[in-house]
Amino acid sequence: MPKQRERRWLVPNRRAKGYAEERKAKVHQRGQKEGKELTDFEAGLRSGYLQCQSDHAGLYKYKEAMNSGKSKAEATAYSRKIGK
Repeated sequence: MPKQRERRWLVPNRRAKGYAEERKAKVHQRGQKEGKELTDFEAGLRSGYLQCQSDHAGLYKYKEAMNSGKSKAEATAYSRKIGK
């Protein structure tokens, strides 16, 4: 049976702020490539905010779970599940 994948999402404006900082610095500021220069492709990803679909889906599922009375931990776990 395949392992359940997990959505990694951020609040959209928080991701946008980090992407803007990286674009200005033209350098990776977090993760495995920290300190290395951004390629043209990576800079394009940051200016287009291509991660926003996952961010919005995760935030929607989190709010949906909180409104149904789940705890913050349960809502976070639910929002990270990919699929139904």
